[in-house]
Amino acid sequence: MNFINTIRTASLLGLVFLAGSCKDFVDINADPNNPTTPVLDLILPATQVSMAGSLRDVNVGTSILTQQLYITNPSRNFQDGTDYQASWNALYTQVLDDLEIIIREGTAQQRWDYVSIAKLQKAYIYSLMVDLWGDIPYTDAIKGLTVTDPVFEKGDVIYDKLFTLIDEGLADAAKGNFAIQPTTADLIYRGDKAAWIRMGNSLKLKLFNQIRLVQPDKAKAGIAALLSTNAPLISTNAQDFAFRFGSSETPANRHPWYRAEYQASKSYYMSQNFMERLFGTDDPRLRYFFFRQTSNYTVGFTPTGNGYFGRYTGDATASPNDNALKATFGVYPSGGLYDNAPINNITAANVFLSNSGATGAPKVVTNTDGSGAGVFPFITNAMVKFILAEAALTMGTTGDPKQLFQDGITAHLNSVNTIATSGGNSAPVLPTATITAFVANRTAQYDAANPAGKLSAVMTQKYIALFGNGIESYNDYRRTDLPVLAAPIAPLNTFPLRLTYSVTELSTNGSVSDNAEKLQAAQQITPVFWDK
Repeated sequence: MNFINTIRTASLLGLVFLAGSCKDFVDINADPNNPTTPVLDLILPATQVSMAGSLRDVNVGTSILTQQLYITNPSRNFQDGTDYQASWNALYTQVLDDLEIIIREGTAQQRWDYVSIAKLQKAYIYSLMVDLWGDIPYTDAIKGLTVTDPVFEKGDVIYDKLFTLIDEGLADAAKGNFAIQPTTADLIYRGDKAAWIRMGNSLKLKLFNQIRLVQPDKAKAGIAALLSTNAPLISTNAQDFAFRFGSSETPANRHPWYRAEYQASKSYYMSQNFMERLFGTDDPRLRYFFFRQTSNYTVGFTPTGNGYFGRYTGDATASPNDNALKATFGVYPSGGLYDNAPINNITAANVFLSNSGATGAPKVVTNTDGSGAGVFPFITNAMVKFILAEAALTMGTTGDPKQLFQDGITAHLNSVNTIATSGGNSAPVLPTATITAFVANRTAQYDAANPAGKLSAVMTQKYIALFGNGIESYNDYRRTDLPVLAAPIAPLNTFPLRLTYSVTELSTNGSVSDNAEKLQAAQQITPVFWDK
């Protein structure tokens, strides 16, 4: 951030000089279209767009680490200091910087609706940054040009501050008139006060559950307080804290995974491990998550021969010219195509993933296929249900873990249906009877399991439901070692317990630059504070 602050300092000095030279002209001809006071209803939606965009690289990287996507080096547990530099820099210099402007100016204007939303978004982003990187700049990071070398603070210290920040945001929501106008200034909840309160409480729930291994008493008491006071949580899919992408190519507002894949060149392989997990467990979401460009293609590193052609984690084999052959993203979460072609080696034992009604055919996808109107699920109804199930199983908090397990699966299947039929997507929905039967099937497996197996069932179903949010899959896997993931074929390093820091940050921030190499090496093997 020191490098970026230097650029900003030079730019501001130039503006000050220009303002001084032209003072008389500015005084005479003030331009009402260029206000000197920040316009909150323009900045807020910009922070939400930037939040979704800035998390792109870390979302991809963590999806690869948890075997939901594949790229050669990250799939072999290799990290470079430039891998997540764009996310780090954008989060600090775009999203968080603009949120601080909203908090400052909104407080001065007593626009507590904007202040509340900004504080809750800020708490969410900083919590993810602690989860991903561990120790990060926090207090000094919001001081702008007055601090050029922000000090890195411990993750547990920042978490404590975030609980306070969430409470402040919730309290601000109760002040004055919560009336975002136009409502489109809030791209996520359209200025719905109750929705933001549910988001804040659900974020607290997530963070309390996150710390249960290292601060069990605080975690249990925090969740118990939320439940005993009936604090409103995200409890329906319509209340999901999520970013919905559009279907426009110009300007480009489609899901980034769609933009990367629905073209001649392609950025990723789909994870063979993940596709086979869904195929082997008779999960109908396979047809929604992935689309086959061919019905039968077998090479040495993908022997299945049913068109679900990807790469196994850690496989460093050279890539052939297969952009028109490998499987790609489907309709959920990226707004691509639904795979309605017959699967040539499906078994007669399958009930939910079958060839009934499969009348489509594979095709090579282009940017005229599908819509790109996908979703980035930040905190969803399904996630909340699975978190409550985990807490009930491990800490004895209120709630029937079996019912919560069932509700989590149902919620996610309905989320898939929603994306399948909205925003220009036209995929068939999973019938209610199919959803009911599938949940009953998974419940039978849950009932047959011992306590450890029940937790494994919860975390496995949550893992599948988190497709599209690799950050939370990465968090859960480090925290619970669930679900069981296949060993990489040829790993370069041990599984990374934190992401690498931005090399620009380490080289320009004087508070860490003298120790940069040691800090970066430690990221691979040092757990974040809640990972015991």
